[in-house]
Amino acid sequence: MEPKLYYSRDEMKEINIDKLKERGVSVEEIAVIAFEQEKKYNKDVQMEECVESVLKILSLRDVFHLLQLGAEIDRLAEEGQFKGPIQDIIQNDLGVFGIDEIFGLDIAHLYGSVGQTNFGDIDVNKPGVVKRLNDEGKPGKAKCHTFLDDIVGAIAAAATTRVSQIYSEETAKKELVK
Repeated sequence: MEPKLYYSRDEMKEINIDKLKERGVSVEEIAVIAFEQEKKYNKDVQMEECVESVLKILSLRDVFHLLQLGAEIDRLAEEGQFKGPIQDIIQNDLGVFGIDEIFGLDIAHLYGSVGQTNFGDIDVNKPGVVKRLNDEGKPGKAKCHTFLDDIVGAIAAAATTRVSQIYSEETAKKELVK
């Protein structure tokens, strides 16, 4: 039997949602971060828009690949499946490792420099589920979320930026009519 290598956007979205659930994360938790980020600048933002944006981000091929790979790396580290120093580096989320942040930056970059700025803010301040994942993945804990906390934060950052871009476009269209 041939391996399945290509997935539709709907399939990728559903597989990503399942992977997040398997790792203890819901779409709604990610959307809350996006909502709180956007609410700072847009009092009219609606939670439904943030959920819709998270779902859109989860349907993107690059996000699919990064989420699936990052979650698998975390799982393997939890199980002690790596050899040599990389096991300890990933398991302990070494601050100077940085590869996990590269995954996050790559996702956030899908929405340009503003997406990356939002990711930086989320990565530093660790709101909501990002903090929970980070805390659960600390040395001595049973979980490893070295990659997942950054991926989740980046998905929230990308969703925030997507919502902001939609509002900007709507505002621009209204101003054309004036």
